[in-house]
Parts: sequence; C-alpha cells; structure tokens
Amino acid sequence: MRSTVIHGAGDVRLEDRPDPVIIEPTDAIVRTVATCVCGSDLWRYRGIGDVPKPVAIGHEYCGIVEQIGSAVTGVSVGQFVIGGFYHCDNTCPTCRKGAQANCPNGGAYDGCQAELIRIPNADGTLVATPELPDESQIADLLTLSDVMGTGWHAAVSAGVGPGMSVAVVGDGAVGLCAVLAAAQLGAEQVIAMSRHEARQQLAIEFGATSVIAERDEAGAAKVRELTEGIGADAVLECVGTEQARLQALACARPGATIGTVGLPHGELPAAQLFWRNVGLAGGPAPVRAYLPALMELVLAGRIHPGKVFDLELPLAEVAEAYAAMDSRRAIKVLLRP
Repeated sequence: MRSTVIHGAGDVRLEDRPDPVIIEPTDAIVRTVATCVCGSDLWRYRGIGDVPKPVAIGHEYCGIVEQIGSAVTGVSVGQFVIGGFYHCDNTCPTCRKGAQANCPNGGAYDGCQAELIRIPNADGTLVATPELPDESQIADLLTLSDVMGTGWHAAVSAGVGPGMSVAVVGDGAVGLCAVLAAAQLGAEQVIAMSRHEARQQLAIEFGATSVIAERDEAGAAKVRELTEGIGADAVLECVGTEQARLQALACARPGATIGTVGLPHGELPAAQLFWRNVGLAGGPAPVRAYLPALMELVLAGRIHPGKVFDLELPLAEVAEAYAAMDSRRAIKVLLRP
C-alpha cells in the first residue's frame, strides 16, 4: 500500500509500505475513503516537533472496514466507519466518564494518511454510519475524526450554552469548527478572531456574529467592546502557541472559562488565572464521546463542517497538501487515496 511518511522538516513523502495486518484480535483493517492533513501535523513539518527517524503520519480518516479480528463484534466488514485520533476500549471507567482520549488501554496512533490503516481497539474506537453515506457527506464525516470533535470539545470544556458570549482564538479548521460548535450549543454572541477574508466568511457562515481582525491588546479591546466592557463568558483557544493562549486570557471576562484544545506550545500565567477567577479546561478531545451525536447532526444535514476543506488532492500529492497548509494557501486539505 501507499502511505505518507515524514522524514524531517519540510520532507513528506508517499512511500510503498507493507499492508497492515491484524495483530490483536481486537484490531480492524480499514480501507481509507478519505484522509487529510491536520494543523498538528504541521508542527513536525515545520521542524518544531522532533522527527528522530522517518515515521508514518496522519491521524484523521474515514473508510470501509476490510477485515476484523476474531474478538471484534461492534463493526462488520463492509461498513463505513469513522474513528477518533486516539484509540480506546470505550468500556473502562475512564472512558465511561467521557475521557476516552485518556483511556489507559488506548493511545495515539499515526499512519492514517495511507490507503489502509490498522485500528486497535476497533470496537471502542470505530463508529459506523447506519448505511453507506453519499459522496456529498464524506467531507463532513471526515471532520468528525478530529477537527469537529476537537472544536466541540473546546466549547463543551468552556461550558458554552444558551445566551453566552464566546470568543474563538484561531481561524484554522479547529477554530472554525469551534465557531460552529458554539453556535450549535446556543451561544448568543460568537466572536471569531481572524485576519483572512475566506476564513472570516466561513466563520460567519458557521454562526459567528462578529469577526475581529485585531490581535493582542487591540483584539482584546474589541472583544470587550462587544461584551459590555468585560470580555467574553467563554474563550475557545484553538492554536496552542503562547501568543494564542495569552490572547485567550486577555479576551476572557472575570469568571470566564477558557476551553483550550490547541496542541500546547506555550504557558498561561497561573497567577492571572487565579486572581481573575478564570478557569482553564480542555486538552486532547475525547472524539469518541462526541462522535455519535455529531454524526447524527451531519447525516441530518444540520451541520456541514466539511466546508473547512477548501482544497482536495489525491494522496499522491500529499507533499503539496502539506505545503499548501503550511503557507496558509489552504485551510485544510482533504486527500483521496
């Protein structure tokens, strides 16, 4: 099969690798229908994350079950499935509390920008659609593997609900999905922070009531101007850099909660959080917890998060997919094997 391998900064290649096989009886093999490049993949592509040796990359996918292990009972060969970027058993006490991204019997896995994928803990990880989806639904369903679930997690972690004001820091795919999540959860004001016209327009389509192009204190001042002079009830931090985290804190009102889902590359000053009564919640999204409900919204046509894909390429052009996202020529790139 063909699989994407990262060799180092700026060096992504499509290579021939052995087909995955069933190793544990709880495994499944999925033939990829669609996959994509994640903003977190760019940390290694940009040389910020270490790549000590060439390694298969990618953690977002949807596809058709091709083979199952002897212990798998929850999905069947031929079903269309989506899995989160962490595998989990979905039965342990941690999973039952809704923290599947911290399952002690699970973990992260890479190598999903490929034609075939081995999925550990298939029963706990994979969710099948009731029937094979239409082609028009593939992009929306693919987002449920990560970015829509992650944006939703930011909003849930921040306690977003009806009547609230919400500021979203980050206009990548996760940030845009966080805008959509906040709107779906009933926020009265959804303030998107974006300098890019195409992303601004999509944020408005997803439910943003205001868009702010300013950054740092000027951006925080604009948020306060829109929120009775005090800042947002909830702030969704969807980048992970220190600048983005400080921006989130500056936009939060006293007593607000910051939902942070950006891969952390910076700190927040604990003393400022304390004295301003600002809460901090979030982390890697338990995508499996949100998958069934989000799948229902997609299949009912109530949300279309797949609009974050503004470029589609064949898997053979995966290097260009990374380059396009790195240079911000694309919000998010969908890949077809």
